[in-house]
Amino acid sequence: MNSLCGHHVISIADFSRDELVRMLETAARLKRTPSLVHTLATGRTMAMIFEKPSLRTRVTFETAMTQMGGHAIYLQPADIGLGKREPVKDVAQNLSRWVQLIMARTYAHATLQELATHAGVPVINALSDREHPCQALADFQTLAEYKGEVAGRALTYVGDGNNVAHSLMLLSAILGVHFTAACPEGYQPTPPIVAQARTLAMATGARITVTTDPVAAAQDADALYTDVWASMGQEAESVERRRVFPPYQLNADLLRRAKPDALVMHCLPAHRGEEIAAEVLDGPQSVVLDQAENRLHAQKAVMALALGWQG
Repeated sequence: MNSLCGHHVISIADFSRDELVRMLETAARLKRTPSLVHTLATGRTMAMIFEKPSLRTRVTFETAMTQMGGHAIYLQPADIGLGKREPVKDVAQNLSRWVQLIMARTYAHATLQELATHAGVPVINALSDREHPCQALADFQTLAEYKGEVAGRALTYVGDGNNVAHSLMLLSAILGVHFTAACPEGYQPTPPIVAQARTLAMATGARITVTTDPVAAAQDADALYTDVWASMGQEAESVERRRVFPPYQLNADLLRRAKPDALVMHCLPAHRGEEIAAEVLDGPQSVVLDQAENRLHAQKAVMALALGWQG
């Protein structure tokens, strides 16, 4: 029985270890044999709500739905105006009469939660200011491809303690990966999410560490991960962030602190010379394009399971 059928995908923490493992195993299987779901979504439609622009999110979700035999409708901000032109509740209830999936990329996490509360079909978080679960699933699929069993591995995140860091931290805790976030004071992951991750980690033995020391954090890491210093919606802070974050750049010096075969990870888009040095982003240890590709497979797994595929 597929316990994920009809399930919203809002937060990594909403799922058990077994459910997350199943998502990752399904993603790996679909990458090896994409024809398995060519007819799963025949006659089915997904609404894609975007409050923010996107390359990877739009293309991978839309391509995944096409490869599954279904159809995706792109709804840009001007088409809906969530909470402005029309209440979120009304949007969710209307879409639920027409489509079988709703994917939303929003600013406020509360918007996604409200969509899920009122939708009669699965709602998938394609990014909010709190979490980015689909990115984290693709990242762990990539980590497993290169390192095998992920439990016991050490993942270090350097930079802004943002939505990506939150989802990586929660997924690490549930799957037994030692996670360290090295961030400047005032830019660390949200304390309630850190506390939640540490509680979840008690069952797996994962260590969840938050520090301001990137050099110590990188020591013996299996993977070093970073993201932009200023995300969409933080443009007004960009000057101040460029002043604060340079010591947290992922560069060759920092990479030397990690294990010799450590992976370099970034969710993209990247700003070479800011959060990551070009020689590292484009170097032999970088797996950023594999992460980007795996967005397609991880999201396909999420959608297939939500639609009731038994695998």
